[in-house]
Amino acid sequence: LTDYQNARYARRYRALVDKVRAVETEKGLGEKLTEAVARYYFKLMAYKDEYEVARLYTHPDFKAKLESQFEGDYTLEFNLAPPLLYKIDPVTGEPQKKKYGPGMLKAFGWLAKLRFLRGTPLDVFGRTEERKMERQLIRDYEQAVADLLAGLTGQNHRYAVEIASIPEHIRGYGHVKQRHLADAKANEEALWQNFRNPAAATAMAAE
Repeated sequence: LTDYQNARYARRYRALVDKVRAVETEKGLGEKLTEAVARYYFKLMAYKDEYEVARLYTHPDFKAKLESQFEGDYTLEFNLAPPLLYKIDPVTGEPQKKKYGPGMLKAFGWLAKLRFLRGTPLDVFGRTEERKMERQLIRDYEQAVADLLAGLTGQNHRYAVEIASIPEHIRGYGHVKQRHLADAKANEEALWQNFRNPAAATAMAAE
């Protein structure tokens, strides 16, 4: 996360994970909730936006992988649908991708350096509904974890782990991600009911 954004962003992640570990340890409940939060809080915080795509394409590892797979002369082409430039396909209703040549690597290099703008008023990419939604998911997750810790017991611990793992089901990009998010939220609501009343949930499961 330090590479993704900065050290402050990484400390924000570490602070929440450490807090979950402290509460879980104090209650003698193992580390399953800590592991879930560590995995899925990271997933939410490291959403793949334009800055991250640019950083990954300009990272030395990307070039090394290319050179290990291809020999001789080759040309790179990138199929992209820039959020501020794409057109909607009239048939599918999805963003149309266009081909861009190897010159995009230079543009990616500049864009990767601008990732400090992510989430600030100067972040032009952050104004899209998808980016706003991704930042809101992080805030919602932090609040959800706080609520889980406030009411955590041995009885509802398993449901807490499932709730903390909900981001596993939020996959894809654009309209695909929106669909998965709606399904995940519906499942999350049922889990919260079980968390708040684990005795009733256990009784229902036994019937």
